[in-house]
Amino acid sequence: MAVDYDLVIIGGGSGGLVVASAAAQMNAKVALVEKDKLGGDCLWYGCVPSKSLIHAARVAYEVKHASRFGIHAETSKIDFAKANSHVQKVIATIEPHDSPERFRGLGVEVIFGSGKFIDPHTFEVDGRQLKARNFVVSTGSRPAAPPITGLQEAGYLTNEQVFSLTERPDSLAVIGAGPIGCELGQSFHRLGSQVTIISSRDQIMPKEDPEAAAVVAKQLESEGIRILRNARAEKVEIVDGKKCLWAGGEKVIVDEILMSAGRSPNVESLDLETAGVKYDKKGIKVNEALQTSNPRIYACGDVIGGYQFTHVAGYEAVVVLTNALFSPIKKWFPSKANYRVIPWATFTDPELARVGLTEEQARKRYGDDVFVLQQPFSGVDRAQAEAATAGFGKIITTEKGEILGAHLVGPSAGELIHEVVLAMANKLPVSKLTGIHIYPTLSEVNSKAALLLQKQKFAQNERLQNLLAKFFSFTRSR
Repeated sequence: MAVDYDLVIIGGGSGGLVVASAAAQMNAKVALVEKDKLGGDCLWYGCVPSKSLIHAARVAYEVKHASRFGIHAETSKIDFAKANSHVQKVIATIEPHDSPERFRGLGVEVIFGSGKFIDPHTFEVDGRQLKARNFVVSTGSRPAAPPITGLQEAGYLTNEQVFSLTERPDSLAVIGAGPIGCELGQSFHRLGSQVTIISSRDQIMPKEDPEAAAVVAKQLESEGIRILRNARAEKVEIVDGKKCLWAGGEKVIVDEILMSAGRSPNVESLDLETAGVKYDKKGIKVNEALQTSNPRIYACGDVIGGYQFTHVAGYEAVVVLTNALFSPIKKWFPSKANYRVIPWATFTDPELARVGLTEEQARKRYGDDVFVLQQPFSGVDRAQAEAATAGFGKIITTEKGEILGAHLVGPSAGELIHEVVLAMANKLPVSKLTGIHIYPTLSEVNSKAALLLQKQKFAQNERLQNLLAKFFSFTRSR
């Protein structure tokens, strides 16, 4: 069957843009369909604006506490609107890289509009039918709101509205203690809001190492942020112009509510059933090649669930690109997504970064063949110099030094984790992290942690200790 395109990509977020850009530059004929604007959540409502707001809040915090270094500054006023204008300026600076003009310049046909599959081989956009050798669905996800009585009537914010605020709420309740809730909760508190974070579990950021999450929780509470643990939001009412939220048997009265309790895949309007594509509430079902139940349709990014990070969407896009674009060849030996080494970070202060297994997961899988190498930042001279000693680096290995996972909580953890990621990706033993590191740098947390494996093994080897004691006793006697 003759078709008009090599690829039709549905969704102009991180994954879709990577596929479209690379395919077009390889001279494939590509159409990119987007119902709103290119760039996706990352550019408009996620990574870019959140990290910009976090930076503004960090500056406010550092100025407020500058007296500990003998620097006395007044912090009587925080211009929230101007702080948020910094966010919009950063978005505007980055946006041209994801603009329709740039992609059209690369040879991509950019089509704006809502569409759906009308059969397994055709995607229709505003009456126009697009046929292609293969399709890529990368429509992303959206904030999910649990069924809380009165929430819709009272109104709430998500990451899609919060960065457009021009007035700071004096008080804010954050429903959800995951990365987004903790990042934005801390940022708004540092910019002057009274913040309460509602956590459905005892541990904030439950996917993280418990010790690491506890370090972040301690910092949040030390700044004055209230954390309600093991609490679920039950009901919201408007009383005297305020939002009254009942959670965990307590009443929280605030100006605004920020919802950060999960995501839902954007699949409803695509009519995937007509295309023979299977999905559920978590997202589109794909195999290791990121191919759906319709072999001509691939999917990547948030819409397939799993790791919902921009960098993972970009990685998945490369897998999709090679399989979908070169399907006549790749169907015999497809590229497969490998999630063994997936890092991520939460940009609270202190930062928290992770790759691989937790200590608990490692012990379940490897039993007694697990060594935990933990180096506190208080033992890193650069951290002492910068008064940023909270936290630690933890590397989990086997006796032979295979790195199973790593967890860093402390200054610049999101940057420092990459040394471990590189080692894991190339299957290097932990001993390779003990090489020369510039002194004094925060990266010494990795080398110091890595050295602990040999120290721990030596401490457990009484025979070797006795042998060395005898050897040195002999050499001293000569």
